Amino acid sequence: MLTNKKISVLYFIRLIKWDIFFIAIYAILAGTFDHYGFMEQIDIPLALSAFVGTTLSLLLAFRTSQSYERWWEARVVWGGIVNDSRTLVRQLGQFMPKSPEGRKVVEAFAYRQAIWCFALSQGLRKVPFSKKVEDYFQLHGLKSDNRANLLLNIRAGELAVASEQFSLDANKQVQIDATIGRLCDSMGRCERIKNTVFPRSYSVLIHFLIYVLMTIMPFGLEDETKAVEILLTFLVPVLFIAIERTAIIMQDPFENAPTDTPMTALSVTIEKNLMEMIGREVELGENSQDSYYIM
Repeated sequence: MLTNKKISVLYFIRLIKWDIFFIAIYAILAGTFDHYGFMEQIDIPLALSAFVGTTLSLLLAFRTSQSYERWWEARVVWGGIVNDSRTLVRQLGQFMPKSPEGRKVVEAFAYRQAIWCFALSQGLRKVPFSKKVEDYFQLHGLKSDNRANLLLNIRAGELAVASEQFSLDANKQVQIDATIGRLCDSMGRCERIKNTVFPRSYSVLIHFLIYVLMTIMPFGLEDETKAVEILLTFLVPVLFIAIERTAIIMQDPFENAPTDTPMTALSVTIEKNLMEMIGREVELGENSQDSYYIM
């Protein structure tokens, strides 16, 4: 389920407004003319509508389950990024010497990790990079189509330099490298979710069956009240459309929509935690203009 998310009802209605419009028009026309002319002679067994509805329910149940698994996997991955970001800075703080040079290395890793989180989230959403990320890359003369991956490579190289400079034993170096490896794995899992498209044919089939159900339903209803027939013909397909749309918006957790993974909020949380761990107080947020990114 989506937790602590206030999704506007109007936002959801806008997503299915055209389906609602066409279904409403058909329900009114079919419900009105079902009792007149040649349409009065059309009699489709209600069992057929029940069969189509049952088939549709099974397909929607599978679709919704798969979509939720994608959404939940994305949230679990970012939960891992939060933990590994804290672990990385904690390990460095413990393993590096308490000298000014050692503290400088820890701070550089913490700053870069905060930038990495913002770069990864913005890259996944395919939105323009924030001022903080742009300034960091411009200052250091860095260019890459995958900025998060470049920062990981730089981090690995600086770990090797720091290990040699401070004579870290192999066990400590392996522990830090393992944490960086987990961050790389998390980035790869996010990219897999982002780039794996749910089969379009599946959506087309579900949508087609919804409209088939809508088409045949009024001719199987025996209710003599036109208003009730119109209401049922409208309500049942709209409910199926709403379920389908819910699955669609959950299957893409990195699309910069109200229902996606709260990556910006998580990145700000990571930034705040890391700055506290190194004893710094800065203006937080992806567009904050603090100068700490120049480190």
